[in-house]
Parts: sequence; structure tokens; C-alpha cells
Amino acid sequence: MSAEVTQPRWRRLPEERPQQILRAALEVFGEHGLAGARLEDIAKRAGVSKGTIYLYFPNKEALFREMVRSTIVEAIVAGEGIPNVGSAREQLLTFMQSYWDFVRTPAFSVIYRVVVSELHHFPDLVEFYSAEVIVRGQRLIAGIISRGVVTGEFRALDPTVSGRMLISLFSTSAMWCCKRKFFPHLRDRTDEQIYSEIVDFYLSALRA
Repeated sequence: MSAEVTQPRWRRLPEERPQQILRAALEVFGEHGLAGARLEDIAKRAGVSKGTIYLYFPNKEALFREMVRSTIVEAIVAGEGIPNVGSAREQLLTFMQSYWDFVRTPAFSVIYRVVVSELHHFPDLVEFYSAEVIVRGQRLIAGIISRGVVTGEFRALDPTVSGRMLISLFSTSAMWCCKRKFFPHLRDRTDEQIYSEIVDFYLSALRA
């Protein structure tokens, strides 16, 4: 067998090391949480040495930050890039579809569990998550809804409250979908059907 085949992948493709480490961290955080995760375990899962991790990330908190930036923040940035053309309803639907696709990923499931159960033990991460995800995400949604109120597509309401309601609907429904065995009423519903129900409910609440 050639050296090219037997050589570890991270040695052949060093530019992929940060992503390999992040993927390993996601798995370890999912299994042990943020507090219980060890860099040794992440390194082993990634197929690198612990010293290699330090070349890219000084600690597991930095790993979590980058994980959030490369997933949730990236999704928000994509939403911010949706052009203000067409109706506000169309713009909102484009964002809702992309956001639903994201909250049904394993990455969101792990991050959400860490945020809900552990993040209060890490004050710096709380501040980071609040500013980069909560505030920025709600501002994005509120901006779309404000535009719809001005154009008369949506009824006069508080855009900030509306943004909070949308995030709550999506986050909770996504977690329920991950735990369908606990929710009998969801067992015969596909992700697409649940998404359609959320959209119908939410747009009905906004309708002028």
C-alpha cells in the first residue's frame, strides 16, 4: 500500500486541520458537554496531537466560539445578505426556510444544548453568544418585519417581539423533532410538514 494511502489525512491536507478539529469538537461537546469535554479527547477524535489544537485554538472556549461563528453566525450573515427586493413576505420566507434547514442540523442541536444547560458557567461566552447570535439574529428578523409593516403586508406590531417569537418557534420545534419519541403527535409528521405548520401559524399572526 502506498504512503499516500496510509498517511494520516491531516498530514496530507494541513489546511483542513481547523475544520477537522471543529468537527471533532462538535462530536465531543455533543457527548460530554462543554464543561466535560477535554482537549485530549478532541485531539484524539480529530487524529491530531493536543499541541496541534493549540496552533489554532488556545482553549475549548475558543473552539466553541468558532463553532458558533461557522454555523449560527454564518446563517445570520446569509440572512443579512438577502436583498430587499420583492415583498417582505418573500424575504421572510427565504430566511425562514434557510433558518429551518440550519436548526435541523446536528451542529445546532449540540450548540443549543450547551447554551441552555451550560453557558451560564462561562460569562464571556454568554456575552459573546448574546451579541453575535441573539441580538444580531433578532435585529435581522425585526428589520424584515418592520419593512412588512411599512408596506402594509404585516399588521402593526412590535418587530422585536415578533423576532423573538420566530426564534422560539423554530428552536423549540427543532428540538422536539430531535426527540420525536417523547412527542407522539410529531411521530407521523415530517420535518417539511412541521415547517409548513410553523410558517402558516406565524404568517397568520403577522397578516394585516
